[in-house]
Amino acid sequence: MSGVWVFKNGVVRLVENPAAESLDGSRQGSSSRGRKVLVHTSSNEVVTSYAVLERKLLSLGWERYYDDPDLLQFHKRGTVHLISLPKDFNKFKSMHMYDIVVKNRNVFEVRDM
Repeated sequence: MSGVWVFKNGVVRLVENPAAESLDGSRQGSSSRGRKVLVHTSSNEVVTSYAVLERKLLSLGWERYYDDPDLLQFHKRGTVHLISLPKDFNKFKSMHMYDIVVKNRNVFEVRDM
């Protein structure tokens, strides 16, 4: 038995296919799940490549690490923060976007496309 346990209105139930059913209990197809984009808030520019993202991060004081050939990594001097991204931009997912947002408050945001 696998799936996600959902607690709603005092009732707990197992959702076996969370991709087909939203957490509020309504059914949805995979096409209704919107694609997310990372946006630089001050310029309202959508990050469409790692080159764009790297330029923005470097201007904020992040430094590029070259230790792992499979990852794109950035570290901010004087902090414990490390941003690790998949080398392939096509594998850049919303969890990576939210990591960037949390570590750069008021600079980036994630929006539905």
